Amino acid sequence: MKTTIFAVCFLCFLCATTAAFGQNTVNSDIQPLRMADHPQHASQHEMATEANLFGASPYSYAKGEVPLAELASPIYHTPLGDIAREYKKEHAAQPKASKTMEN
Repeated sequence: MKTTIFAVCFLCFLCATTAAFGQNTVNSDIQPLRMADHPQHASQHEMATEANLFGASPYSYAKGEVPLAELASPIYHTPLGDIAREYKKEHAAQPKASKTMEN
């Protein structure tokens, strides 16, 4: 028991010393934090000219466009309550055991 405790303490000591040696760096001079400078983000300037995404007309329509609701047929999902009722009816229709054992 004493040897296992000694071994655990020795391993913890080794881990602590390796962690302490790992903190040393080649260049330990303090370097201040320098943030990037973006002066144009805070200055006022004119807004860009309006760009029309539709081209010459403000409204666009092409033949053959069909709403997605008309293309897709709705998928019918049986409600879980109905499935449970069917299982209950099937279970009730199954034959019961005729012999029971009592201790």
